[in-house]
Amino acid sequence: MATISKRVNTTATARLKQDYMRIIKDPVPYVQALPLPSNILEWHYIVQGPENSPYEGGIYHGKLIFPREFPFKPPSIYMITPNGRFKCNTRLCLSISDFHPDTWNPAWSVSTILTGLLSFMLESSPTLGSIETSVYTKRQLAAQSGQFNLNSKLFCELFPEIAEDIRKEIQQREEEMKQSTNSTVARTASSESNSSNRGEQAPIILRRNQGFLGSALTNIFVIIGLAAFAFTVKYVLRNVVD
Repeated sequence: MATISKRVNTTATARLKQDYMRIIKDPVPYVQALPLPSNILEWHYIVQGPENSPYEGGIYHGKLIFPREFPFKPPSIYMITPNGRFKCNTRLCLSISDFHPDTWNPAWSVSTILTGLLSFMLESSPTLGSIETSVYTKRQLAAQSGQFNLNSKLFCELFPEIAEDIRKEIQQREEEMKQSTNSTVARTASSESNSSNRGEQAPIILRRNQGFLGSALTNIFVIIGLAAFAFTVKYVLRNVVD
């Protein structure tokens, strides 16, 4: 029995090494995967949300646990990053997982498994381990996925380049937000300053208008006074002549 177990384990190791070389040589679109350095039966993968899908911009971390009998038995499939399609840290019931050994094909490779996982992720068919959420929720989780993954030490160790890209993207968003905030504050301050200047100019204009009105009234009173004086002089002269 020990000899058989060792032979099967060697077969699984050889096959998984072959699958790893195949993924490196012929990468799967939107997917990366590699085994733990300490355990070739545990693989970790990331799925990048395809364009024009609710998962666009998202980076989803998960794992595959292969049995010692692989490739004659299928692996367990887990999703770790919140995504709105699958429950986290829960065995997923898929035709390519250990929930359905009857439909498993030993010719299927790690690339085949992850391609099938991505295909099912983009569908809406319910299964054990799947959840229903709105497109809005999926987009929100996609935007938050990068920061969630950075909180995982294992993720950062296994996918250092992806982790660095996420850090740069988060930093860029923070800088853009900061610039936007500063621009908004500057526009607000400028608007308040203009309002203040208009408020200061208003009394000046009012005083000017009041001065002009007062001058006009004074001139009118002078004219009326002169007219009255002239009328009085004319009346007196007429009486003297008569």
